[in-house]
Amino acid sequence: KNPPPSNGYCFYEECSATADWLRSHTQVRPTVGIVCGSGLGGLAEMLKDPQVFKYSDIPNFPRSTVHGHAGQLVFGTLKGKPCVCMQGRFHLYEGYPIQKITLPMRVFKLLGVETMIMTNAAGGLNQDYKVGDVMIIKDHINMPGFAGINPLAGPNDDRFGVRFPCMSDAYDRELRQLAHDVAAELGYSDFLQEGVYCVLGGPSFETIAECRMLHSLGADAVGMSTVHEVIVARHAGMRCFALSLISNRSVMDYDSQEKANHEEVLETGRLRAQQLEKLVSTMVTRLDNDNNNSF
Repeated sequence: KNPPPSNGYCFYEECSATADWLRSHTQVRPTVGIVCGSGLGGLAEMLKDPQVFKYSDIPNFPRSTVHGHAGQLVFGTLKGKPCVCMQGRFHLYEGYPIQKITLPMRVFKLLGVETMIMTNAAGGLNQDYKVGDVMIIKDHINMPGFAGINPLAGPNDDRFGVRFPCMSDAYDRELRQLAHDVAAELGYSDFLQEGVYCVLGGPSFETIAECRMLHSLGADAVGMSTVHEVIVARHAGMRCFALSLISNRSVMDYDSQEKANHEEVLETGRLRAQQLEKLVSTMVTRLDNDNNNSF
């Protein structure tokens, strides 16, 4: 099956070429992939013997254009576990086709990654959430998907996955339980939440009416990333776990003087980053120890 000429869809050959290039430039064979959200790039600093590749040097890779996203791929080991870490991701609002945004997931699959851990900064819609809370994502609402903007639109390549992948189990239940267990051990349970993440296109923050609507639809947090990556990772058979750092409370009241801003997002990231790093790194060490669950 020859796919049509690439028009933004990341076809198997394109992803293979990128994976081959990376394989030839590093000895690390990652089984865990980590995506660092806004202000959370410190996770990559935890990798031992890091090998760093700028996105601009990697064939077929898009470039990260957002402040707070370093724009590099870091290979190394986390507590002995081979990992690859994206310091900075790509978003719809940067103008990339949605298939290009999710290209790294397919490259990771071809490199042998089995488990994806994603982080993001999000606005809290749930009124019980406080700035600085960490929300385990248990499910998502893909708003752009309602308008047909889905990373799996276009020709399906069966070498990655099936035409109609299931999403009712997108966020791995065992990994979510592991996060709760680790958080309890580390004393983090008081700021750990679990809820539904809604993705929008951005880059403008949501209006008050939009926040109210999303909250009434069952969304606990809102952001501009992660969901598209999860869809592609699940399509390719990888396990997914995702965390949102609640970096601001979405404005729900017309009398409020508050305004959402990106600086607030980055500052919250700095304040909570070390604990998030500890949570994720401890989870990664446990991925090995539970062979019953085929980690």
